[in-house]
Amino acid sequence: MVSKPSEMPRGKKSAPKADSYTASDIQVLEGLEAVRRRPGMYIGTTDQRGLHHLVYEIVDNSVDEAMAGFCSRIEITLENDGWVSVRDDGRGIPVDKHKSTGKSALETIMTVLHAGGKFGGGAYKVSGGLHGVGASVVNALSSKMWVEVRREGKVYRQEYEKGQPKGSLKTTPEPKQTQTGTLTSWLPDDSIFDAIDHDYDFLLQRFREMAYLTKGIWIQFSDKREGKEREMNFCFEGGVASFVRHINKGRNTLSPRPIYVEKTVDTTAVECAIQYNDGFSQVEFSFANTINTIDGGAHLTGFRTALTRVLNDYARKNKLLKDDDANLSGDDVREGMVAVISVKLPEPQFEGQTKTRLGNAEVKTHVESAFAEGLMQHLEEHPADGRRIIEKGVLAARAREAARKARDLVVRKGLLDGTMLPGKLADCSERDPAQCELYLVEGNSAGGTAKAGRDRRFQAILPLRGKILNVEKARMEKMLAHEEIRALITAMGTGFGETMDIGKLRYHRIIIMADADVDGSHIRTLLLTFFFRYMRDVIENGHLYIALAPLYRIQLGRQGTWIYSDNERDAFLGKVKEGQKATMQRYKGLGEMNPEQLWETTMDPEQRTMLRVTIDDAMKAEEIFSTLMGDEVAPRKKWIQGHATQVKNLDI
Repeated sequence: MVSKPSEMPRGKKSAPKADSYTASDIQVLEGLEAVRRRPGMYIGTTDQRGLHHLVYEIVDNSVDEAMAGFCSRIEITLENDGWVSVRDDGRGIPVDKHKSTGKSALETIMTVLHAGGKFGGGAYKVSGGLHGVGASVVNALSSKMWVEVRREGKVYRQEYEKGQPKGSLKTTPEPKQTQTGTLTSWLPDDSIFDAIDHDYDFLLQRFREMAYLTKGIWIQFSDKREGKEREMNFCFEGGVASFVRHINKGRNTLSPRPIYVEKTVDTTAVECAIQYNDGFSQVEFSFANTINTIDGGAHLTGFRTALTRVLNDYARKNKLLKDDDANLSGDDVREGMVAVISVKLPEPQFEGQTKTRLGNAEVKTHVESAFAEGLMQHLEEHPADGRRIIEKGVLAARAREAARKARDLVVRKGLLDGTMLPGKLADCSERDPAQCELYLVEGNSAGGTAKAGRDRRFQAILPLRGKILNVEKARMEKMLAHEEIRALITAMGTGFGETMDIGKLRYHRIIIMADADVDGSHIRTLLLTFFFRYMRDVIENGHLYIALAPLYRIQLGRQGTWIYSDNERDAFLGKVKEGQKATMQRYKGLGEMNPEQLWETTMDPEQRTMLRVTIDDAMKAEEIFSTLMGDEVAPRKKWIQGHATQVKNLDI
């Protein structure tokens, strides 16, 4: 629920009291108590994302063992009683006494923050978990936990409760025991987390990603919860080349196999794979020590530099570009490209705790030299691949020039710089973007109702006539020629694509409001596709919403109730007492409501319900948009058939 913008209440400042703030007011939190008191500082949130973070921390430790060459299998299990277990066949956590703490290394790792083998001690040359807080934080935020270690012919076990050890380390000699590894099992604390409800499908994407990035590792993910039983196994010998093939699944590719480069430069292991398709969007995923660096960094910069330079050199050398032709730009050579760039290095420098950007300057040179050499060798050995890639780049360059002319034309007319707002935009009087919201409304009829029902102070209305262009199937110049999209870009004020400036956004809540029918669903999907491809910053900064319009109004006597789903309708009718007469009206479109009803149900910040659009998994989002909105019919049909039982309306 989004509340109505209002001025912050101002309170009176009380007179200071003498000696009201002394040393006795300072609280010192011992051990892991700080984690339990402020979990958000360590795992971000206490919702489902934070719950999943616990799983990642433990699995990352096993992946580090795999990257070090000591682990070949990881088993993750969601148990029926809320417990989660992670087992690996690595070396097993050390159990000998630690000099500084006087405790076993196992207990130290599980109960002391910033204790681990990833701070230059020599145990791990490459690691994703560099902050040393993983296992101890999971322990602190679990009501119960136990760890079992197999090494040196013995089985070691220790139990914990809310971060504290319950007894000493127990040892069971097993002379015939030759296996090694660690089994960690924990029960998240329901007094800390909003709900103990792991999302199997969401976690599955992360583990598939890990398997692609760690060649040869076997990952088994099982769900043993009642009614949800299933299991998936991953093992990819092709590494990131298999990853690229997976992303390109269902698309028309220019070559049957990805271009794959693997090389170690100094201490940096570089692994890159690219494959082109006949689409217009570019897809790049970059990783450092298996961590998804969504904001790129030195490795992505080095890759892009090498790609542009090598393709232009190859095109000149083989007369695929005329002497008077300009060089292909980075955008030209990346159109229709799917690329995965993975580096593994001893001391990665991530920008911030979120690790979204790699900062090591030397990695740019390492990736650039490794990929340039590998790409040029492939092109020399496969000239047909080179010719098709250059031809696609040349077409992209021509389209880019056409798009530039189209952009210049609309800029000259003031249509993209906010100086000439679209005539059909009913703007609001408020000028603080943080207080303003823009409704994108399906059709002129509903747009008129929304204009009449809105609060003019902070709510702007932009009616969109019909279904906008599917930008997944169109180049930029065609998109800029589409009147409805131009109106949308102009109203936003940010520009679009790589030149987009989110700081110029005129409304901090962009709300898609469409009918609750098949056509409305299609319009929402087309708008989401546009934002995902050309204004992703709007989504990633939390500015995009979907308004939930009611489906029914049920009248019981003089009292009317708005109903937003079929399930809610059935539940409501099930509570109607015998003898009561209920009349029900179904609302197919927003235009069927009068302004007062639309305000009451969908636009009043005190009563409305809205869904914020997020991108939790960029790879999954990329796959779905390409499948549902692309040219290929067969993958779309297969996807719809596989998900038919999960939806009410299908627009095939």
